[in-house]
Amino acid sequence: MTESAPAAFFHKIVSRGDAAKAMARLAQPVVFTNGVFDVLHRGHVTYLAQAREQGASLVVAINTDASARRLGKGPERPLNREADRAAMLAALESVSLVTFFDEDTPVRLLAELRPQVYVKGGDYDMERLEETRLVRGWGGRSMAIAFVDGYSTTAFVARIRDATG
Repeated sequence: MTESAPAAFFHKIVSRGDAAKAMARLAQPVVFTNGVFDVLHRGHVTYLAQAREQGASLVVAINTDASARRLGKGPERPLNREADRAAMLAALESVSLVTFFDEDTPVRLLAELRPQVYVKGGDYDMERLEETRLVRGWGGRSMAIAFVDGYSTTAFVARIRDATG
């Protein structure tokens, strides 16, 4: 059996060092969001599609495995490694580019990339985020997108534990 060539969507995954150059080639305006995106579900893909509707391109920055572990979601999280999470996101039509950040927040990456729009899920108070102040500082906008009720990776993992426990 021969190994096939990587799927076409893998070109959307770039290192942090290459992210600014790759983003400059995207259709403008660029929307930026970030998160762990550990177990991709309907809530995630709906959120990402709605985020993309806010601009011409969508950049998704994912927490590295080390950064995700520091978020306190549990010692076994993330369930999927960063390369696997990046591949699942890159395969989505709504996603234009995927990159990584190792810090606890994407503030430094945002400052490097300077997108026109920053979005987060509806559970965030955008006015309290340093990211919002940063993006507005160069004339960008920041907004929250409502969650699809009933979808949460944490709740999904808990249901699996209950079913197998």
